[in-house]
Amino acid sequence: MPRYHAVLFDFFGTLTRSVQRGAAHRWTAELLGCPIDLLVEVLDRTYYQRASGSLGNAEATLRWVCQQAGVHPSDLAVRAAVASRHRAVRADTRLRAEAVPVLAGLRRRGVRTGLISDCTHELPAFLPQLAIAPLLDVRVFSVQVGRCKPDLALYLAACRRLELAPADCLYVGDGGSQELSGAERAGMTAVRLVAPDLAEHLVFNAERGWAGPVLHSLTEVIDLIDPAAEPTGCAVP
Repeated sequence: MPRYHAVLFDFFGTLTRSVQRGAAHRWTAELLGCPIDLLVEVLDRTYYQRASGSLGNAEATLRWVCQQAGVHPSDLAVRAAVASRHRAVRADTRLRAEAVPVLAGLRRRGVRTGLISDCTHELPAFLPQLAIAPLLDVRVFSVQVGRCKPDLALYLAACRRLELAPADCLYVGDGGSQELSGAERAGMTAVRLVAPDLAEHLVFNAERGWAGPVLHSLTEVIDLIDPAAEPTGCAVP
């Protein structure tokens, strides 16, 4: 019998490979009439304000970003930049090769799966297009909940939707946003993914000094759930 009834995953850096802002973000900056270095600086320092959803929809949020940068693009330019930013964030997103096999392996064992992500408006829009989408029982996005990790509201929202107690859930994340200690405070068991590529991952408020269990690959999640499991490193046909 599985040790946990559900596994809840972080998205960026956990179900995906490390994230860096790619060249496509330069086009967004050009549309806004903003130097790329200035746009990146504003995006970095306002991440949690934007990921909380408190600034309105994607267009309103980008208008607010422009105010912080001191630029004043036209309405048409802002709308074009919203679409450009969506494409840029999507281009930065590369699922780990083992993400689909692991999620499928969990579901075969009767273990439910979910996503808890600090994110801006783009992820909820493009997640349905990703191969992991049909393998997730719940999806909790900070931009929709109005809170960011490590706020307990996100973890408890996932538990309510699964109709499970936090103690029945395993949380897996790379450690951004103090997410691991947040999961523990919510009553979950938390483990940190320390895959080699994460050395270059774009991360905010990283969990320093984590002394809990670590995984070097997502495939090790199956061992935590079912120690007698068969390997899941190969791709699902």
